[in-house]
Amino acid sequence: MFGIPGPIGTILDLLIVITGFGLIVFLHEAGHFLAARWAGIRVLAFAIGFGPAAFSYRKGLGLRRGSSEREYNQLLKDAEGFRGEKREGSREALSGKVHPTEYRFNWLPFGGYVKMLGQDDLDPAAVSAAPDSYQNCKPWKRMVVISAGVVMNLIFAAALFVVVFMIGLKVEPAIVGGVAPGSPAAVALPTDPQLSHEVSPGLQAGDRVIEVNGRVPSSYADFITTVAMTSRGKPVDLLVERQGFSNPLHFSIVPEKGGPEGLLSLGIDSASSLTLSDLVDRASPEFRRRIGIEDLGEGATITAAADRTDLTTLGQLDAVFARSLGAPMQVTWVRPDGSRVERQVHPRADFQVGFLPGSEADTVAPFEHVLGLAPVLRVSSAPDAVTDQGKANGLQPGDVFARIAGVEYPSLPSGIRTIRANAGREIDLGVLRRVDGKWTRVDFKARVSGKGTLGFQFDDTRDLAAFVAMPPASVQIAPGAPGHRPAAADLISTPGECIVAVNGLSVESLVDVRQALQAATAAAAQSGAPAEVSVTLEWPLAREPRPRIERVWSLSAEHVRTLHALGWSSPFDPYIFEPVQVLLKAASPGEALATGLGETRRVLITTYVTFARLFERTLRIENLKGPVGIAHVGTLLADRGFVWMLFFMAVISVNLAVINFLPLPIVDGGQFLMIVYEQIRGRPVPIPIQNAVTMAGFLLIASLFLIVTFNDVKNLLGL
Repeated sequence: MFGIPGPIGTILDLLIVITGFGLIVFLHEAGHFLAARWAGIRVLAFAIGFGPAAFSYRKGLGLRRGSSEREYNQLLKDAEGFRGEKREGSREALSGKVHPTEYRFNWLPFGGYVKMLGQDDLDPAAVSAAPDSYQNCKPWKRMVVISAGVVMNLIFAAALFVVVFMIGLKVEPAIVGGVAPGSPAAVALPTDPQLSHEVSPGLQAGDRVIEVNGRVPSSYADFITTVAMTSRGKPVDLLVERQGFSNPLHFSIVPEKGGPEGLLSLGIDSASSLTLSDLVDRASPEFRRRIGIEDLGEGATITAAADRTDLTTLGQLDAVFARSLGAPMQVTWVRPDGSRVERQVHPRADFQVGFLPGSEADTVAPFEHVLGLAPVLRVSSAPDAVTDQGKANGLQPGDVFARIAGVEYPSLPSGIRTIRANAGREIDLGVLRRVDGKWTRVDFKARVSGKGTLGFQFDDTRDLAAFVAMPPASVQIAPGAPGHRPAAADLISTPGECIVAVNGLSVESLVDVRQALQAATAAAAQSGAPAEVSVTLEWPLAREPRPRIERVWSLSAEHVRTLHALGWSSPFDPYIFEPVQVLLKAASPGEALATGLGETRRVLITTYVTFARLFERTLRIENLKGPVGIAHVGTLLADRGFVWMLFFMAVISVNLAVINFLPLPIVDGGQFLMIVYEQIRGRPVPIPIQNAVTMAGFLLIASLFLIVTFNDVKNLLGL
């Protein structure tokens, strides 16, 4: 927000976030305070934070270091002894000089409270018979007092949303940028049967989602949140606009759990522009060289590719590369200073995408292969890789994993899964490394972080060599689909075999293997027949010399069709480009108010649905954020500007309102239910029952707080 890089900027952003939290809590407690004063209830303390008082103010005593409560009570005793009156009479005599309410700022600036005479959330037995006590106030007035904090938070959130939409908020639009192969979005068909022959299966890059479950999504984040909040097994109804169709297309798609967060999703990515982001500077030199951007940086933009000069999104660029048939394409870049750069770029060969069981229940890992032939995991860059022998003998860019723990020549999903399974342990590693143009094996030990990482960015050998991982026993075409035995299981018998020729044609990479297989089966593809292909293999760096062997690989007609369905795509990863953004801004104050109220309602409903999905187990407790996690997210959003900070605070204000009004005894919602009971029955809930449910609520909230805080700290420290 301040635009100051480094730790100082982070600290300043954190201070802004903490100040914002304090304001939200202050307004919540101010709602209780003002309502209590209106109801005639004596307020003993208005406090921000918990724990001992750092400083306080009381009318008649002024500002004090610490609390003035002891001094005030002593004055009461003195007045009682001097006048010979009862304590309540002494208080009334003193009230004209010293006010009973202490305004307090405590040392732990998280949360706050209003302490009323005869009302103690943790001690229901602490009642008072005084006429201005909490118990002697009419139940309906107490309902107003208890709910006033929540109402204040909702009003504050709505006001912030109005300000945000009057200024304008840059968001990613609900446009499909990419679709993961085999995902629910990739195989969906329009619900209109008349369009089944006109529309190819799946959502497509460039599709604009104009309705999700009957509601217009305000942004891509709104769209994916709606999908994630869907009940298990229930379809998501989408209405999308697609170029070339005059009427919107309707899809009904059942989301599935996936991605690193394990949330329900359709397998859709947001739309990326063609302007390089600051993340491109973090890419490895080898990656930058491979896609022709070694001398390009943040702000450079693709303006043309081949014969297309109207490109604006990565999805459009992908469509151009899909028609390349593998031939290099001329790409035009324009730097921020206006200079033009022409580059010849090679398309990326598409592989099949299957799915393997993930490391956790109900999850799957994508598996790229060609008829079961899978490249081996390798190191793209290793900025943080440290072994027991130091970086010099640790992982280096270009290293190919020959061994990870007990797994030989792992594929990308099996290698990453093995590393994560050994979190916090020391494991054996073996890599193949190019030294003077020859492969050399290096073995060493390394400790996996508590979060299950080795400190490297991963890649595979598809463009580097024809090393082949051991084919899995079964691959799913789509998550949840029956598994099938891959064709390569009949060809590859040991991990690490290297294909050197197909039908006598030399190959140097798995991409070459794919093309050679397509050439060798071209006639069979045209006739729809099966095919037999001769494959020559060798074992690099085998402990004992082994001669090359030649195997005949029998491919079914279905295998041949699958092989020839593989095409080409853009070599550019979406993460290096800036996202497509639009300005979400109201045209008038009235529209801003309507949008703000709508956004408040959306966040309110989403927060309640979150708890429902936790019980359904489509969300996990790890997906929740506690104070530490919220503060971290806040500092990240503070860097995006003042408007984003206001938006974030509005969302937090709504969430605080929801959490405070949950039907738990220790928060406002539970207190409200007890007053409703008292209003109906004419007497309060028995004290023993109040004590029991209060303790249960306290233990529940304390446990949840400890769990989410532990997860927040663990994630923040990368453990």
